[in-house]
Amino acid sequence: MGRVVMHCVVSVDGFIADDNDDVGSLHDWYFSGDTPLVPDERSKEGDYDHSGEGGSFRMSRISAEYVRSVWASIGCIVMGRHLFDLVDGWEGRPPAGDHVVVVSHRPKPEGWHPEASYHFVDNVEDAIATAQKLAGERIVSVNAGDVGSQLLAAGFVDEVAMDVAPVVFGSGKRYFGSLQGEFRLDDPHIVIQGERVLHLRFNVSTTTA
Repeated sequence: MGRVVMHCVVSVDGFIADDNDDVGSLHDWYFSGDTPLVPDERSKEGDYDHSGEGGSFRMSRISAEYVRSVWASIGCIVMGRHLFDLVDGWEGRPPAGDHVVVVSHRPKPEGWHPEASYHFVDNVEDAIATAQKLAGERIVSVNAGDVGSQLLAAGFVDEVAMDVAPVVFGSGKRYFGSLQGEFRLDDPHIVIQGERVLHLRFNVSTTTA
């Protein structure tokens, strides 16, 4: 099975959105560079264009190379119902991977993109089992926040990935949700400085406190 990676863009004080679910300038680096994320005909057709603003992803060269490699490795995304509703499930076209698992006590909206490989389950244990089966040897990418923190607490997360933007929110939705207690991470094995973003990846230590 592929590894489970918890990921999100995050402020330097640990928030993935403000109290109103607004990401503010956290994602500015996605659109402020001169290198398109997908430098081929797909970018002209709108693939990977999930900004909600009609613009394609264009970032610094080093960030584009990193994000391309990460997104290419993803087989399935796990997200919560709150995020699904906020982005309307990316209209059935996730930014990466071929499948999405949504943790929700409510079923998929009736008639919503029946062609899309979206699977709704009501607990994180079934979510990760379903996602790993769908992803095969590829990565399961778990959105940070409440669902990600539940999976981390349950011991399902192998790696923590952060795209740290130089923004301070002061309050809002936390990267680690309502996680309680101390969880140890290994030293970062990836440290890449982009423009207006720092890409970090940590393996989750087998030693917890």
